Amino acid sequence: MHASRNLAYAGLLLGMAMAQLDGLIVTAALPSIGADLHARTGLVAVTAAGLLTLTVATPLHGRLGDLYGRRISFAGSVLVFAAASAWCAAAPDVGSLIAARALQGLGGSGLVVTAMSALGELFDRDELLRRQGWQTAVFAAATLGGPPLGGLLAAGPGWRWIFLVNLPLCVPALLLGLRGLPAKPRRTKEKFDVVSSVLLAAAGSAVVALGTVDGLARSPLWTPVLAGTVVVTGFLFVRRQRRTSSPLISPKVFADAVLKRAVVVNGLAGAALYGTFTYVALVAALGTDATGTGLLLVAMTAGQLALSASFAALARKRPEMTAWGRFGCLLGTAGLAAIAVATALRGTPWLLAPGLFAIGAAFAVCTSAYTVLGQTRAKRELMGVTLGSLTFARQAGGLAGAAVFGWLALATTGGLAAAGLTVAFAAAAVTMLVAWLTSPVVTPSGAVSSTS
Repeated sequence: MHASRNLAYAGLLLGMAMAQLDGLIVTAALPSIGADLHARTGLVAVTAAGLLTLTVATPLHGRLGDLYGRRISFAGSVLVFAAASAWCAAAPDVGSLIAARALQGLGGSGLVVTAMSALGELFDRDELLRRQGWQTAVFAAATLGGPPLGGLLAAGPGWRWIFLVNLPLCVPALLLGLRGLPAKPRRTKEKFDVVSSVLLAAAGSAVVALGTVDGLARSPLWTPVLAGTVVVTGFLFVRRQRRTSSPLISPKVFADAVLKRAVVVNGLAGAALYGTFTYVALVAALGTDATGTGLLLVAMTAGQLALSASFAALARKRPEMTAWGRFGCLLGTAGLAAIAVATALRGTPWLLAPGLFAIGAAFAVCTSAYTVLGQTRAKRELMGVTLGSLTFARQAGGLAGAAVFGWLALATTGGLAAAGLTVAFAAAAVTMLVAWLTSPVVTPSGAVSSTS
């Protein structure tokens, strides 16, 4: 059994590595793709299409894994990801590439969510924390190696090899997953809810559109239309979850007060941290040249890697995940506030660098803490739905945050200069503070409380 779990773990790590590397490696090759396919427009959609399906499909994959087992879910995700990678490599024009990227995001979403859910089924909390170092190594390799690798492949054999390199990696991932992952769970009469999936896809698509397409997010026509779509489809989705006998996201997940608060905090933290990543480079460029901007951005990556690497060791000594989540929220609040002040002072490096380090560290802590919390607290039959809900909340929150903070800066100052960026980061700091006030606290007796 131990050997089987190790095989499964290796396959899951490989799958997560491919999914995490995918977005980073493609971005660096966009200029080469545009030149080769003679595409003056539409390149943004190459990344947005993958982000759309990656976000929207997250809770769907979680539910499919709960119904049909992690083995089938993971194998299907690998096959979809491989087929999409081959399609991307053979794409004759940018339209075909966009469609292939959308399919690739669908497979990548399954790789990540199935991996997180399967880890929660295979290992207890102590073992999850012990193995966290390997996951950190995968994340670090993807973060640091993705952009340079994409540039090298695009400049060398060509951008199509960015997608072709996935194919030989998919083979061992598939074999390891089939050999080590648990099979189909106990028989159940529940079915996959297609109507709820359509409603969630509509709401998620509107959020992604607002968060990734500036023209839509700032349009006097499309902004209210998309915002209204989110509200209406979101309301219909929630109502259906309460009424159907086989909900896509079971209300039982939110019957646990800790998990319910964790999902809310993930959404708020995603909005504040992930939602401001778009504007970090603009802040770093204030008052410095390109070299200085690059060095300041390294500070954020350093914070993310430092806390990711040390989290496993520290958390084994203090394993209260809710406490770590609250620490991450406070760290993010302080970092965002420091960036807001530094921006108001026209990019003061001595204040900006620690702020960037802090938000990178906060993102790492919040993501790790609430993922482990979900893996160890969720019921086995709701593992996929729980992890899918946490991940979807973080991703959708980030996209919504990017749109809202950008709109707020434009509405109050008329642009994304220093004044507008100050408003955006100050609003993000307030959002992160609300996340801290909302975050769950588990007392020694096991009761749940909050500072709110």
